[in-house]
Amino acid sequence: MTVDQQTADAELLSAAQQAYHNAYAPYSKFGVGAALRTPTGEVFAGANVENASYGLGRCAEQSAVQAMATTGQRTFTEVVVYSEASPPASPCGACRQVLFEFAPEAQVTCVNHLGEVLSLQVKELLPHGFRLGE
Repeated sequence: MTVDQQTADAELLSAAQQAYHNAYAPYSKFGVGAALRTPTGEVFAGANVENASYGLGRCAEQSAVQAMATTGQRTFTEVVVYSEASPPASPCGACRQVLFEFAPEAQVTCVNHLGEVLSLQVKELLPHGFRLGE
């Protein structure tokens, strides 16, 4: 995986940046925002939300997927993950599995405040992801 200078989808990037600013990360001080688009064009965003009981926190990608799934949507075509890490932070292992559950073919674009971009498919992030019946 290499960092390139592609630009992320402007609408998703804006939604991910807005979510980033709403992140609740008092423990790690590492905010993340994510925004995804469904095949119908709907955009769902999420931020990481930490908890004093660390295991109860949720990552931005999971928050966005949960927001999508709550409305009855079951897949997405792309997701933008925004942070201020360099190189851009990619989804953690748990998030990779959550993303794979709903859209192994989806495009993942990780972006930071410096304009660095990492872009690849979910199935590239998790080459042997688990899905029921497969």
